[in-house]
Amino acid sequence: MMMISCCRITASSVRGVRLTTTSRIKYNHHAVVPGARSLLSYCNNVSQHAIFGRHHTTNISNDDEHKASTNKNNDNDDDDDDDSYNANRSARPKRIILLRHGQSEGNVDESTYATTPDWKVPLTPLGRAQASQAGKDIVKILQRSDGTEDQQVFIYYSPYKRTRETMLLVQHELGSERVISLREEPRISEQQFGNFQNVEDVKAFKKERHDFGRFYYRLKNGEAGLDVYSRVSSFISTLVRDCDQYNKAGYDLDNTTVVIVLHGLSLRLFLMRWFQFSVEEFELSENPGNGQVIRMDKRSFGNHRWYEINEDDRKRLNLPEHCGIPKKVDILNLNEKTK
Repeated sequence: MMMISCCRITASSVRGVRLTTTSRIKYNHHAVVPGARSLLSYCNNVSQHAIFGRHHTTNISNDDEHKASTNKNNDNDDDDDDDSYNANRSARPKRIILLRHGQSEGNVDESTYATTPDWKVPLTPLGRAQASQAGKDIVKILQRSDGTEDQQVFIYYSPYKRTRETMLLVQHELGSERVISLREEPRISEQQFGNFQNVEDVKAFKKERHDFGRFYYRLKNGEAGLDVYSRVSSFISTLVRDCDQYNKAGYDLDNTTVVIVLHGLSLRLFLMRWFQFSVEEFELSENPGNGQVIRMDKRSFGNHRWYEINEDDRKRLNLPEHCGIPKKVDILNLNEKTK
């Protein structure tokens, strides 16, 4: 028997079963009802995300039951461990780079959305140049002080045409030998505005959204920022699991960079979820420019590891200093200890 804690979900594979953050389920992994294993797997993924992101929970899987039992005195799934974690629990890449797509035709002329589906809007010539330059910038980031380079890059990208075109131009600059994995990820897509859009209606709701607040404002036929936040949060769980799988397969994540090509809003909501800054702080933030690279660099002290937003990038996003580091880093004064 073992015990897990999960966030609130409703599992379609186990009708009527609802778990909450305070729920604790005891089960025998040799006698799980049909369909329940997918639910338990989901819970494990959430636990992995918690370790990778800001919250600390015990990471338990069927295969690791004995290990979890052995280490139960060291793990407390009620503790909040923020973005620091024990090095033996989860693997993390050296850095995460978030990249907003290059300039699109919709960025130049909003009437584009009246005749072209949002997900099919391409880059402009300037946008293609911005994407190529972003690729060159990433190559420079990969270069170490001793003249060597990080050789492994994993790329995730939104399915939208402008992000796919950006990704291909970045991949060209990086070189195919560097890129280990390419993955299309719908959960980091642009906020859904509806189908074909009336230009005047778009101008009107953008003004109203500015007054109301972008996080909670719901488009008439589309999403609120909160919806995008939810699906980006789900993507982070997948990112964590993928990194653990790559690590188990023998990839050296300490010399690996993850590049995520996405949109201005989904980029900021990714950071909001990762660093847990408030809705008010999100509302004060600004989108990066087209083709702008945002770096999250891994740092460590003892068994604690965390990510920090590059200071110049944080300022471009109009985020205060405390939003660029995990709260636990401040609480434990880890930044001062690493100086």
